[in-house]
Amino acid sequence: MATQAGMSRKELGGSANAETIEAWDGPLYDRFVQFRDVLVAGLGMHGEEALRLAPPKLGDRVLDIGCGFGDTTQDIARLVGERGEALGVDASPRFIATATEEAREAGISNARFMVADVEKTTFEETFDMAFSRMGTMFFANPVAAMRNVRRALVPRGSLAMVVWRAKEENEWMYRPQLITERFVTKPEEYDEPTCGPGPFSMANADTTSGILIAAGFEQISLRRCDLPMRMHSVDEAVELAMTLGPAGEILRLAGERAAHLHEPVAAAIREEVAQWDGPEGFWSPTSTWIVTAVAPAG
Repeated sequence: MATQAGMSRKELGGSANAETIEAWDGPLYDRFVQFRDVLVAGLGMHGEEALRLAPPKLGDRVLDIGCGFGDTTQDIARLVGERGEALGVDASPRFIATATEEAREAGISNARFMVADVEKTTFEETFDMAFSRMGTMFFANPVAAMRNVRRALVPRGSLAMVVWRAKEENEWMYRPQLITERFVTKPEEYDEPTCGPGPFSMANADTTSGILIAAGFEQISLRRCDLPMRMHSVDEAVELAMTLGPAGEILRLAGERAAHLHEPVAAAIREEVAQWDGPEGFWSPTSTWIVTAVAPAG
């Protein structure tokens, strides 16, 4: 077992990630629940491709970092079979509570979950593989966090993680941000917590490679993965952009001061994203890095 079977809110609050954790356990959890079907399906394709390229073996013990609702942890538990195990960790107690309950309801006995800030968690148990789908981009101190992950791996243990590529390659988030910034300026002071470094903190290949090298990983590789993300309608795409991602954070932090601007912002975003709506539905381009690495031999 890890040294922390589950971190308390007080312990989490004392970390460098305290503000980020507050955001993910509060407003961002609620918003992810609201758009769960779209996000899990869209992000899930990138996670599935990563597990196809770098699959765990039968009997492996796998650490799933930033597991969210735990759908990836369940997938990994199925891949490793009854002799293997998947441990999903997340800094948000609400996500872990949901993940734990849903795995129990699904009857998956070889998946378990733990509240943990990976920057502060020293794992006593070891893993054959560490995996993350969009769960490593929000660390305040990514080298410290990834060093803890590397230390938790057996010699020659593997890492596979999915992170967003550049904003410009993910126009479904970037264009709404540019439009929103024409109307609303991100306030210098605000009451709401933020999501930390943000989803594009590992978009630069050299930056991400440097983090992993500093954390002690070897054989680092980044593969580009471009996949379309489906939404149900233009209206849903507009609502998602204004709720999550860079544009959503600007509006959330501005609060009531920008409420009167929501309608013109929505109209401008709708006009921009309508280009991705067609006879076969609304499909927007998304682009990620599938990052793989190996822990040293000893």
